[in-house]
Amino acid sequence: MLTSIAISNFAIVESLELELKSGMTAISGETGAGKSIMVDALSLCLGGRTDAGVVRHGEKKADISATFDISTYPAVQNWLEERDLENDHLCILRRVISKEGRSKAYINNRPCTLADLKEAGSFLVDIHGQHEHQSLMKRSAQRQQLDEYGQLTELTRQVREEYNNWRKLKDELHAKQNRSAELDARIQLLSYQADELAQLDLKASELEELENEQAFLSNIADAQLKAYASAGILRDSDEGNICSLLHKAIQQATAIHPATKELDNALEMMNQALIQVEEAATSLSHYQDTLEQDPGRLQDVEQRLSDIYDTARKHKVLPEGLLPLRETVEQELAELSGGEESLDVLKLNEEKAYQQLTSSATLLTEKRTQAKEELAQRVEEQIHGLGMPYARFYIHCDPLDQISAHGYEDIEYMIASNPGQPAQPLRKVASGGELSRISLGIQVVTAHTSVIPTLVFDEVDVGISGGTAEVVGRMLRSVGNRGQVFCVTHLAQVAAQGHQHFRVSKEVFNEATVSKVESLVKTNRTQEIARLLGGIELTEQTLAHAQEMLGNVQLQ
Repeated sequence: MLTSIAISNFAIVESLELELKSGMTAISGETGAGKSIMVDALSLCLGGRTDAGVVRHGEKKADISATFDISTYPAVQNWLEERDLENDHLCILRRVISKEGRSKAYINNRPCTLADLKEAGSFLVDIHGQHEHQSLMKRSAQRQQLDEYGQLTELTRQVREEYNNWRKLKDELHAKQNRSAELDARIQLLSYQADELAQLDLKASELEELENEQAFLSNIADAQLKAYASAGILRDSDEGNICSLLHKAIQQATAIHPATKELDNALEMMNQALIQVEEAATSLSHYQDTLEQDPGRLQDVEQRLSDIYDTARKHKVLPEGLLPLRETVEQELAELSGGEESLDVLKLNEEKAYQQLTSSATLLTEKRTQAKEELAQRVEEQIHGLGMPYARFYIHCDPLDQISAHGYEDIEYMIASNPGQPAQPLRKVASGGELSRISLGIQVVTAHTSVIPTLVFDEVDVGISGGTAEVVGRMLRSVGNRGQVFCVTHLAQVAAQGHQHFRVSKEVFNEATVSKVESLVKTNRTQEIARLLGGIELTEQTLAHAQEMLGNVQLQ
């Protein structure tokens, strides 16, 4: 439950810290004093929308934090542990809003996203506003409320996911079954290309090897001639060659006297050169012997290269791009022409998905039928006590033409306010007062079954007075007996039912308006109840009436 709230520089609140208890807490105050400021601040702390206007004039930022005791709420503890945000059975939500409108969110003093703040808040607080009946006019809100009351939220999520899965399979199946002529033409072209590329059957690195071999085979005769000429220049020519010239040079140098070191070096180098030239000539002769012209092989190589080049030109790619092209064509062809086997598998999967969906949706219908009867009966009992003794409340399950993401039916709240009148949709009820009372009755019933520890009712008693107001107060107190309820009210009959009572007032301090909240006990509370009963001027009669009301509550 909510144990404390701290507000700084929010609207007309300069600084406020409140310690809170379980049970029903009434919040009252004069018009314009800011009774709903606590609710608005708490809403922002739960991740509500904000803007720069909420920051107190002249200040840089507003700071709001709410502390919750979650020792008896394992679902919240588990949620925090999964995100490494646990803090010894406490959950502290904080929101800081700058005067520029930017905001920061924290959970247990650690930065978090606004989405996380909202999700954590959804476990902890449920706020019912005075305009709640406006959202209850929508069928979607009525369906959601019925499902939450019947604890069907998980089942509705399952139906929604199964519906989305089935629709995806159905759309895919429809696309395959209604293949267009353009797609067929594409498949035909790809099939032709795939056959042609498969027939060519180009191997990796084959093109480079063929081009190298062609260059070699085409130049054998020229290579032989040049190798012969080169070997002749080195050693084999009778008309003079390098080896014979080196021999003569060595003979002449050897005959020089006296010999010197420089001469010896020159002779050594010439002898080395002679050896190198003779070995080179021998290698050239051996190379010449290995060369053998093969016109047949050359013709085969050139024909293979011609086939490769022609195919590349036909497909408008470079020869090097033929292998990647083949892979692309075969992959696209496989995707577009899965064949009857893949179509049958897809059809089977679609049928299984539909069967699973219909099974879950049928179960959802059965449970909704059970929940709607109980909810309708309990709401009817509540609105009878709210000054509508003859009203009849129904929840109509309107069958849909086909299954939807929400099941087989839509939900609509129906009301017959007076005997003899036919039931009509709640959205067609003309009286604002009736709508407020019906909405309040629904909220009180659903609050009894809520798993959320803290419930806030913000002026839901607008348009209600007299004995009906006392019934409303008792309703809210009974809800408070099971947990924690905050009620912003202007009615003495409601405020008197609170286990604790806060009064909101405003005052001018240093030419600035400041909102103040004080806890009321005994005399102060009696005076506030009397003010709610009779206005600013308190009389002995209104004070006595206030004491009587508070005394009657204590005796209940």
